[in-house]
Amino acid sequence: MKKRANDPKKEAEAHHASESIDARIAELDDWRGKTLAQVRKLIKQADPEVVEEWKWRGVPVWSHAGIICTGETYKSVVKLTFAKGASLEDPSNLFNSSLDGNTRRAIDCHEGDAMDGKALKALVRAAVALNLSKESAKVKKNAPVKKKSLVKPSATQPILLAGGNPQIAKADGDAPVQAYIAAMPGWKGDVGRRLDAIIERTVPDVCKAVKWNTPLYGIDGQGWFVGFHCITKYVKVSFFRGTSLRPQPPVASKQADVRYLHIHEDDEIDEQLVASWIRQASKLPGWLANSR
Repeated sequence: MKKRANDPKKEAEAHHASESIDARIAELDDWRGKTLAQVRKLIKQADPEVVEEWKWRGVPVWSHAGIICTGETYKSVVKLTFAKGASLEDPSNLFNSSLDGNTRRAIDCHEGDAMDGKALKALVRAAVALNLSKESAKVKKNAPVKKKSLVKPSATQPILLAGGNPQIAKADGDAPVQAYIAAMPGWKGDVGRRLDAIIERTVPDVCKAVKWNTPLYGIDGQGWFVGFHCITKYVKVSFFRGTSLRPQPPVASKQADVRYLHIHEDDEIDEQLVASWIRQASKLPGWLANSR
C-alpha cells in the first residue's frame, strides 16, 4: 500500500516532540506519568498515522489534519483536551470537563481512575474523521470549480457527489475510511458501519484507504479485495475478484473478474454470507490500484 511521502523537516520535528513527551513521562514518576503513557499508547493504536507535537512551552499534542487532543499534566489531574470535542459524539460520556464551551471538551483523569481504552480510541478516530472532513471541504473550496456539487458542504460535512457519495481526500489508513462512513447520508451510513465492522472482524490485519471517493480494503503487498460506494438508491459493494468467490455475489460487472452486491435501504444483510465472501476474497490476489 502506498504511504504518505516523508518530509525530513516534519520528521525531525516529530522526533523531537516524541523525545520531549518521553522525557515528560519519565520525569512524572507517579500515576500521572503512567496515565500519560497509557493515553499516548491508546491514541497511537487508534490512529497509527498520528503526529506528535510539542507546543506552548511544554504541552504534548497529537494531530492528524489538525489537532486531535492535548495531554496536560497538573498536580492532581491529567487533562486530555479535544480541540473540537463539542462537535464529537461521546456515547460513553468520557468528557467530564470544559463542558460549557462551544468548541473544546476535556477528559480529566484522576489517580485511580479506570481508563476505558475502547471508548477513548473511538473518540480519537471520530476526532480524526472530523479533521479530515474539514480538510476535504477546505481543499474543495480552494480548487477550481468545474461544476456545482449536488449538496453544499456544512462546516463539518464533506461534499456529497452524485448518488450521495461523500468526497473524501485520497489517503491511506482507517481515519479517512471513518471520515467517509461518517459522511454517508442517512441509512447508508449504517450500512457502511456494518460493512466496516464485518470486514475488520473477518480480516483483523486488513489495510484501509480511500481512493477515488471509495473506501478500499486489502492485504499489504497483495492488493485490494473489496470496496464500497454510495449510489442513489443503494450501496454498491465491489468484490474485485468476485467471479472466484463461491457463491458468486449476485450482480455482474462489465469487468471480467468483478462482482457486486447492491444493498438497498430495506435489505436484510446476510452477515454470514458477506463475511464468507470477504474471507475468501482476502486470500486471493487483490486489485493493484496503480495497475490502471
